Amino acid sequence: MIVNGRFNNEFLRWVLLPIWSALAVMGMLGLSGLRVNFTDSLPRGFYWITNDSKAVLVEFCPPSAFSMLSVRRGYRPSGICPDRKAPLLKPVIARAGDTVVVSAEGISVNGRKLPNTKPRPFDSGGRPLNAWPRGVYSVPAAMVWVVSTYHPNSFDSRYFGPISVARIRHRLRPLWVAGSTPVQP
Repeated sequence: MIVNGRFNNEFLRWVLLPIWSALAVMGMLGLSGLRVNFTDSLPRGFYWITNDSKAVLVEFCPPSAFSMLSVRRGYRPSGICPDRKAPLLKPVIARAGDTVVVSAEGISVNGRKLPNTKPRPFDSGGRPLNAWPRGVYSVPAAMVWVVSTYHPNSFDSRYFGPISVARIRHRLRPLWVAGSTPVQP
């Protein structure tokens, strides 16, 4: 409530206390391993950090040139990556030794075509996107391909190619997600 042109301190306490409390709780949960996804790349919901090296969901900061592109275009909210934006959460679709085929129709891994992987010529804002070059790729050691098979408009390896496993900050498992569970490649 405004009194004499100023906010009443009691009013501010009642309004700001729940906001500060919610932010503090979310921060503590984030530090303890909870990740919240509001993007379309995976089902919206809560994901938990795991030590399982075979977990197919990962959190990573995109490679530098693509980091800058995603920042300029507003693909990622504020966060903890070196570019001060949020890490990406994606499924790993191919690991060392796998064969990845990139075509105009989408991505295949070891002969299996993956859904929703057709590269788009433009992003949702109508800006051009350059797909990773078409071809057949053998995934080298210490590299992975990360692609959302959940949503066709995901910004992932179909545009920036494989990433180094050193970029992976955490491996994740779904804790609670809305709708369907993530497609497991």
